[in-house]
Parts: sequence; C-alpha cells; structure tokens
Amino acid sequence: MAPEDHAEAEAVPANSKDAPKHYRVCNFCEAMCGIEVTLTKSEPLDAEDIVVRPDKLDPFSKGSMCPKAPVLGAWHTDPSRLRKPVRKVGDDWEEISWDKAYSTIEENLKRIRKEHGKNAIASYLGNPIVHNLGMLLFIKSLTKAIGSKNVFSATSMDQLPHHFAAHYMFGNEFRIPVPDIDRTDFIIIMGANPLASNGSIMTSAGIRMRLKHIKDRGGKFIVIDPRKTETATVASAHHFINPGTDVFFLLAFLHVLFRDDHINTERLNDHLSGLAELEEIAKQLSPEQAASLTDIPAETIVQLATDYAKHDKAVLYGRMGLSTQAHGGLCHWLINAINIVSGHFDTPGGMMFPTPAIDLARHKQKNTVGRWVSRVRQMPEFYGELPVSAMTEELTTEGEGQVRAFVTVCGNPVLSSPGGHRLDAALPNIEFMFSIDNYINETTRHADIILPTPSGVEVEHYDLIFNIISVTNNVKYSEALLPPGRDRPYDWQVLKELIKRLSPNSGGLFHKLKTPRRIVNWGLMLGAYGKLSHPSRWFTGLSLKKVIDSKHGIDLGPLQPRVPEGLLTPDSKIHLAETVFTDRVAEVLHQQNLQIEQTRITDRDRNTFRLIGRRDIRTNNSWMLQFQKLSSNKQVRCTAMISLEDAERLGIGDTDTIKVSSVNGDINLPAEVTETMMPGVVCIPHGFGRGRPGTRIPHADMKPGVSVNDITDHNHVDQLTGNAAFSGTPVTIEKIDATVTTT
Repeated sequence: MAPEDHAEAEAVPANSKDAPKHYRVCNFCEAMCGIEVTLTKSEPLDAEDIVVRPDKLDPFSKGSMCPKAPVLGAWHTDPSRLRKPVRKVGDDWEEISWDKAYSTIEENLKRIRKEHGKNAIASYLGNPIVHNLGMLLFIKSLTKAIGSKNVFSATSMDQLPHHFAAHYMFGNEFRIPVPDIDRTDFIIIMGANPLASNGSIMTSAGIRMRLKHIKDRGGKFIVIDPRKTETATVASAHHFINPGTDVFFLLAFLHVLFRDDHINTERLNDHLSGLAELEEIAKQLSPEQAASLTDIPAETIVQLATDYAKHDKAVLYGRMGLSTQAHGGLCHWLINAINIVSGHFDTPGGMMFPTPAIDLARHKQKNTVGRWVSRVRQMPEFYGELPVSAMTEELTTEGEGQVRAFVTVCGNPVLSSPGGHRLDAALPNIEFMFSIDNYINETTRHADIILPTPSGVEVEHYDLIFNIISVTNNVKYSEALLPPGRDRPYDWQVLKELIKRLSPNSGGLFHKLKTPRRIVNWGLMLGAYGKLSHPSRWFTGLSLKKVIDSKHGIDLGPLQPRVPEGLLTPDSKIHLAETVFTDRVAEVLHQQNLQIEQTRITDRDRNTFRLIGRRDIRTNNSWMLQFQKLSSNKQVRCTAMISLEDAERLGIGDTDTIKVSSVNGDINLPAEVTETMMPGVVCIPHGFGRGRPGTRIPHADMKPGVSVNDITDHNHVDQLTGNAAFSGTPVTIEKIDATVTTT
C-alpha cells in the first residue's frame, strides 16, 4: 500500500505482544477502515499505550488505513480535551457538576422559549455527529425537544445537493446511488479527490488500491477538476475545468449521448418518467457552446462522452467541487440522469444503490421539503433543516423571531460556515449559548456551558450513515474498549437527559429501546439480512451478537440491482425531469453564453480569480490540527495555490505573502506556486484560522493559518438547494510586503 493509504508503522511497546487486540472501525472519516487496537496497559494510559494498526482481516478495508487512525490514542489522552462540564466565568472557565450544567441549560432555554418563543433558539449540528452512533440516534430527538424550526447543520455546506437529487429522483434523501468502483472499467471523477478524502458519498476504504485495480484490469479513470489533485496525478487523464461551469459540461455530455444515439434505457423503460423532457433539455447546449464556458475543448467533451458510452461498465461520479457551487443541485441531478439514460445505472460496474444491513431509506417520504422558510431570506427547509448560509442573519437581524439562544453540537461553524467571521462577531451578543463538544475551540469559546463527550475508544460504534453509501455491502460493530470513566456519561445519555428536561414527553421508539446497542440489534434483525426479516433467516440471519462474534465484520456481497423495489417515489418510478430541475436549468440556460464568457474574460483583466478549496488526508474538517502527528507534517499547510502562469504575471514567488480579497474581507497567507493549478484559479484549504483569543487547543493554536471562510460569501448559494456555494467565489490577489510564519 502507498503511504497515503497506510500510516507509517507505529513503534509497538515491548509489552504489547501478549496484550489483547480489539477490532473496530476507525470513525474519523467516511472510509470505514477496520483497525486493530492494542491497549498495552490499563488506565491511566499515555498516547503510546494505545497502539493502532490496520486490520488485515477486515473484509471491507482489507488492511487499508490512513494516517488519521493512529491518533486515536492521542485523542483519548489529549490534556486539552474536556472531561467534565465547564462554565464560562468572565474570561475563564470553571468545572461544574453535570446536574448544575443540565439545570443551567434547562433554566435558560425554557426562559428564552417563554419570553421569545421556540424559534428564538437555533441549533447547529456538526459533521462528527454522523461519525458517532449515540449522537446520530438521539440528536433529532433533541432538536424536537427544543422545538425550534431554526435547525442548521453541516449538510448544507457539504452534500445537500446529493440528498436533494435523491429525494426528487428516487423518493428519499438517503436513496443515494454510488459508483460500483470494484467492477467498473471506466469512471469519470468530477470535483472529487478521493485520495485525500478516502472517498466521499462513496464509502470506499483503500480507495487508492480500488482505483489502481481499475487500471490493472485494463480500465481507465479520468479526473475533471480545476486543480491537478493527488487523484488526478495518478489518473489515466486529467482535464482542467473552469470553476462553477460543471453544469454546462454535463449538459453538453448529455447532448452528445442523445445526439449520437448512446441512449440505453431498455432495461429501465418501465421504471422511468421524463425521458422525452430530458432529451429536449439536452438539445439546448452543444459541446461547442460548453467549450467556451468550461475551457474543455468540444472534441474532448465528445470523446469523453463517447468513451463512457461504449463501455458496458462505466460510471460518472461527482462530489465536493460540484456540491459546493452555484449549480450543485443541477450537477447531481444531471450526473444521475446521465448514468441512468446511458445504461450505466442499477447494473454492475455502474452507479448502484447499496443494500445496507440497516437501511435508513425504507419508506416513501412526503411533505419533507419547504414546509417552512427562514425568517430573513425566506430560504426553504429540507428534511427539517434550514440552509446554514441563513444562520448568522437569524442571530443578528432584529425583530420578532430573532434568535436569542444558540446550541452547537460537535461543530465549529466559526471556521466552517460561509462568512464565518460574521458568526464570530455575533456570538458574544447571544443571550445564552451551550455546546456539546470536547474542546474549547473558535466557536465554543463563546458558550456559557460546554458538555464534553467520551473519546473514540470509550464508545460503541456502528456506521448507520456510511453503510448506506458504501461501495460494497458489509457490516461491523465496534464495541467500546474502555468505559468513559467515573461521572462521565455517554454521549447518548447526555442527549437523553437534555431531552427529558426540555420536553419530558418526547423521544419515541428510540427512547423505549433505551440504548444504541438495542436499537442497532433490532435494526439488524429487521433489516435485509436480518433473522426476523424472513422466516427462512431465523437461524442464519443477522443479529448484533452474530456481527460482534465475527470480530472483523461480515462481507454481505457486492452491490445488487434494486430497481424497482428500491424506488420510493409515489409512483415507484425514477423521475428524470422533475420541474424543480427543469425550471432551474431553463433559468441557467437563459443566460447568454457570450455574456458569461465575456464576464470571465473581464474578470481575468481585473485580476479576479475563482476560489476553490482542498483538504489533506491527514486532517478531517477543522478539528484534527491539534494532533502533532498529523499537523506537523509539511504537507498540511495553509497556502494559496496559484498557477505558474498567474504567478509570473503578478510577480509572485513561491512562499511570497499575498492578500486574497473578496466582498467580505481579505486574508494574508503564503503563495504556493505550482503547475497543478488552472490559470485564473486559487486554491485555499479549509479548517485553518486557529489561535483566536480564548481557545484552549495549544498545538492547533501554534499552527493557526487563516480561515478561508472569512472571505467566502454567505449570500453565494445554490439557488436550487440552498447549499453554500464556496467554490467559484470571486477573489482578487495581490502581493504584499509581509512575512507570514503561521502556516
């Protein structure tokens, strides 16, 4: 395995040879890598006493493990991680009892609800929730107990367009198809860098080897991205694309499929609606027109579409770069549509629905979109959440319904949300704020109360979310290695206590089942492979005990066709041309291509760049920079990547300090001059901006960098879905006389 997939071998203490080995899933990211954890002694433990190695017998990851997993011990033993509730006193913090913390939260939230109404409380739910079984199972019950419509989450900064397309095309937000990467012979990857993300909305441990195997069996994988990423470097081919123009490439791609008779819907014809309407849309943009917008030559678009169509096992996949742009919803609709009409959907080697052991998409969904709107900008909700781009204005805009209390759970929106500096400035004026978090970070430093949760070795885990987007069907349950310690409740116990205090009658079925273990057991037994799902499976089907006894997990087989039984639309058909998509694409196409092109050229003359983001395999969003083993690596740097051509034109040298400015402000950081960047594009990583007054994360504070979200624009959203449109933000660049040493 290459270093990107395997962490360097740890120095194993001499007394670890005979120590018991524990097998679990690393839940730092989506990949679901199986790991072998050895505790070389009992508590108290030092970081080196928790030895993490790849689990070579895990049937899904097969020995794959990235550099993040070995910091499990550093996380557990980190002295800056909170172990008890803390209350802010002036500029300092003091530990308080759990009962005092709960009572303070209960008193303040009930007071604010009584004085200002339920919607005066806003909640922000961070990304780590979906990596945490206890949190995931009970978090919706907490927001229901609070009773406010002002619920925001990382979903609308990340993958909302995927859910949006799934809802309208297939009938449920979780019915998301994924590439059958282990059997495909040709994959086009747009706006994704799986060698850094470990796969995203495509759970695929060991992604480097999975991609390599495509080449080994004579296939190809193509990357389309404004940056020649780590994935693009090892791809069969890479093509630059102008940020934010992917929708035009996809429309032209679809145009070629219809024009050149590459449509193959025979197997799905009885289960499709809207094919004729889709063809009319495809006629409206030719490869020649798209070329002037995307900077991808027309002949290249035609060749890619032709090569894709002629392969029996081919798939088109897009991810973050497509989701976080102004046309994210249209992009993911078109990707699904292209796979469907070309015969590369619901078939081996194409785009397929997984069959997870516990399926969150079991029922047809009704009345889950647009039931209410945000107060200030009238942005519609989706499955109970409002777009995060509307969050700060709900706190700062005076009048009836203004948010007076703020709740954050496992999140750091000051660094991660668009225009994060606005939220940072607003939070000191909130009447009451509490957070459930392990750290005093850039956001939680504003809280009145912080409730900590156990570390990763102290909790049980089952990947409810990532098994529904996994590239193979598999199941594994991770038991806790250690108890959380005296007077330290589990995360789900914290949520249940808050729920009981805020709304004693809420909770429902999950509360009756009492624990995550019981919920998972019933889910497994009633699921597709469960012992209760069919009389014939009583002795052979899954139960939690069977999964735990397997130690390394159970391979449930490759992806299988699921049409029509997997469709959850009212008529049990795939909807290719829902009006939400066709109306929006008509608006986009109504813009004159010449005008769009002229704007792009004028921008270059004005020294305007398009901003895109990036991540590193060693970090996970904004919260892993506190681990020296990860963030001390020279590759994890807060720099602005620009092309050689742009650097020469502007007189910028490598490591020179530059100012990157937008309508929201500016940031200063070192330039990184590289041939991997498309001219006119600048690339800045997400998750930096540490070291602000009041944080208590020493190592991260020593390597602060700058927050790219201090220049992103909360007004820049995908009009269709409401997802934040970080990618494509217009910025200017200038060299300044300064020295930056904080990366």
